Amino acid sequence: MHAPAWIAKVVNAAVFILLEIAALSMVTRNSSLQRIWVARGTHAVMGTVWGSTQAIRSYFSLGAANKELAAENFELREELLRAREQLRKVKVDSLDSTYRPGFSLIPAEVVKISKNKQHNYIILNKGYEDGVQEKSGIITRSGVVGIIDAVSAHHSFAFSFQNHDISISARLGEEGGSGLLVWDGISSSGAILKEIPLMYKYEQGDTVYTSGHSLMFPPDIPLGVAGKSRIVNGATNEIAVTLFQDFSAIRYVTVVHNNSFDEIEQFTQ
Repeated sequence: MHAPAWIAKVVNAAVFILLEIAALSMVTRNSSLQRIWVARGTHAVMGTVWGSTQAIRSYFSLGAANKELAAENFELREELLRAREQLRKVKVDSLDSTYRPGFSLIPAEVVKISKNKQHNYIILNKGYEDGVQEKSGIITRSGVVGIIDAVSAHHSFAFSFQNHDISISARLGEEGGSGLLVWDGISSSGAILKEIPLMYKYEQGDTVYTSGHSLMFPPDIPLGVAGKSRIVNGATNEIAVTLFQDFSAIRYVTVVHNNSFDEIEQFTQ
């Protein structure tokens, strides 16, 4: 009765390995130069194996590294917002003891996002039990992402900026005019800044910021760079804007909520 084919293969492989080991042993005993060659070959193999192992470890550690970077970015964004709020407080009224920070921040992660529609949406992994409220903004270090529309216990539904129903109050340059920034409906990085009076001059390449005239977003968040313009009705400019935000690579975001939203909104009702 013949042994299975796989057993024969294993035996042949074992014999081959033993013969190779014996040959290497004889070579290393007979010549110092040959020992060096063998050592170099061994080190090369070990280096390749260790390098591959390290590459695999690095790959599987990327998730943890990304989360750590996101946490650091959130902390830096929070510190920057606080600094801006303090500067604004000093400018407005340095004696106002009732002042409170204008916006609260909550870190979140995108669990679903649509990008190929005219009315795109985002779902986050934070809800009202995490402090998220409706009519909050969503930002990253690269700009504005969207606006929270509905909240459950552990998730939030938001309209993406890539939506024909969303507009953001934006400012042209440091001291330029303010208008409405809307998605151009075509490009993932394209937007249009509307209703800029002709009296406000600008140069292509100027940065576009949030204006602070919106209840949902803090001022001075860089959004993109201004491009070519066209005159509308002889009175205002429409300016093409290239956004900083890459909507194809959004994962970690910050939810911002105006702490005075309800108080201010009652004056507009």
